Amino acid sequence: MIVGGKAISGKKAAALALHRFGFGPVGDTITAIASDPRGALLADLDRPAGAGLKVNLPSSAEAARAVFDFQAERRAQQKLDLRAQKAAETDREAQAVADFAKVVMPDAGSAPHQPPLPQQLLFNEAKARFDAAGAADIGFVERLVWFWSNHFCISADKIVGMAGPYEREAIRPHVLGRFADLLQAVETHPAMLFYLDNVESMGTNSIAGINRDKGLNENLAREVLELHTLGVRSGYTQADVTSFANVLTGWTWIPPGEPLHGGNFVFNRRLHEPGAQTVLGKRYSEVGVDQGRAVLADLARHPATAQHIAYQLVAHFVADEPPPSLVAKLTKSFNDSGGNLKQVAKTLIDADEAWAPRRQKLKAPAVWVAGVLRLIGAQATFPIGLVMNAQATLGEPLWRPPAPNGFSDNEAAWIDGVPHRLDIANAFAARVPAADPLALLENSLGPLASPETRETIAHAETRRQALALLVMAPEFLRS
Repeated sequence: MIVGGKAISGKKAAALALHRFGFGPVGDTITAIASDPRGALLADLDRPAGAGLKVNLPSSAEAARAVFDFQAERRAQQKLDLRAQKAAETDREAQAVADFAKVVMPDAGSAPHQPPLPQQLLFNEAKARFDAAGAADIGFVERLVWFWSNHFCISADKIVGMAGPYEREAIRPHVLGRFADLLQAVETHPAMLFYLDNVESMGTNSIAGINRDKGLNENLAREVLELHTLGVRSGYTQADVTSFANVLTGWTWIPPGEPLHGGNFVFNRRLHEPGAQTVLGKRYSEVGVDQGRAVLADLARHPATAQHIAYQLVAHFVADEPPPSLVAKLTKSFNDSGGNLKQVAKTLIDADEAWAPRRQKLKAPAVWVAGVLRLIGAQATFPIGLVMNAQATLGEPLWRPPAPNGFSDNEAAWIDGVPHRLDIANAFAARVPAADPLALLENSLGPLASPETRETIAHAETRRQALALLVMAPEFLRS
């Protein structure tokens, strides 16, 4: 393979491709794609299944209603328990309350070994996500899902039941489609509207605003402009934020307590600020929900959005300080294709700058954990709770970003935590005592492995130590 006029061996380019654009090799994938690493990545984008998941999991609305019911039942049980305590004056009264509790809440207190329903929903979604990453031949499309999910992040700390379904419903169907469609799906999803408080926003002059003496919440509008589309220092003003926030009033959800349709998106005209609004110098007539859709459509094709998305993609996959020439190529691809994200991803893979042999990126904890599981996962079963705890221990808890800008792609955010990865590596390695470290070294690093790394693995005192040292090797930690 020729990159920048220099030849890179097939296996070295293959290993580089799998670590940089996927989660690392699995099995003999280095050998399998060595004849055409770039072609393998491009083919991953053209798989008929795309980024879809075939799973039997509840929708975001179903999950929200289930969590609401669980919490309501728990509150009821707590009240029943309190009544039982107060009624303990006589055995007869205490027994009557206990019997009543069994009738009203027959499942209360059963299966104590099972996690609470909200946590179980999260575990099921997490398992589906890691299973998809582990089963992917190449992993590029899955990495794109993870990238966009972090770009348009929400937090399970605020809306636990919807975190996984949101990724499946708003992110996955659109990562290889048009950015405009992805943007519309994200900003109309109830999880995003709740996370960024738009369900609390109402126009000051709307019917509800007048009647309730409440008003605008600008969180969603600000983050759409600053994080999701244009980026900071792109020319928008506070007046644009306020006008856009007015446009988005009425974008809300049906509260999860409604048993049939709770958790679904709804446009509530009673919350919507009447009248035209001006955003980025363009006047948008008052046409209800379509007013917001029109603004999003214009933001999706704004030149600053193309630049912002291109920069973020290169920073995620290639270098903390993205090469300007590569950012320019992706920006042009975004603009020329009308925001076709598959075409932008192909441009990334086609560009020589994306294949620089120097591996500048430190893998974020989640990507590193997924790589470890891909490498040794065939040798053992890892409970999803263990996987999630590992990721949280390393500072990147799944679907729990510290702020709306998501987890950092910059090495500075993760470098201090690298020593802690050794504990995680040892915990995982302890579950695969029969694995051959030298064989796994060839499968995972191949020609990327330095003589020093090979010697370290070969002279490890135990297989467990060798496996831990392998996934802690500099060549495995970086992409």
